[in-house]
Amino acid sequence: MPDIKFEIKETTGTLSESPKGWKKELNLISWNDKEPKYDIRDWDSEHKKMGKGVTLTAEELKKLRDVLNGMVL
Repeated sequence: MPDIKFEIKETTGTLSESPKGWKKELNLISWNDKEPKYDIRDWDSEHKKMGKGVTLTAEELKKLRDVLNGMVL
């Protein structure tokens, strides 16, 4: 499996932290030198290991925001 290249361009916020110290974060990330996208996933404290996540364009993130704003929690 080839290495995945990534660069965190902007850290937007932390959503949660596990007892093991991994943090679920929303970041703007460039994957394999492509256009940066917003990304929600778990990261270790050094941002070297990661869990599975969801990558969103700015437009998809805006639609997600609208969906969440319409929910009753």
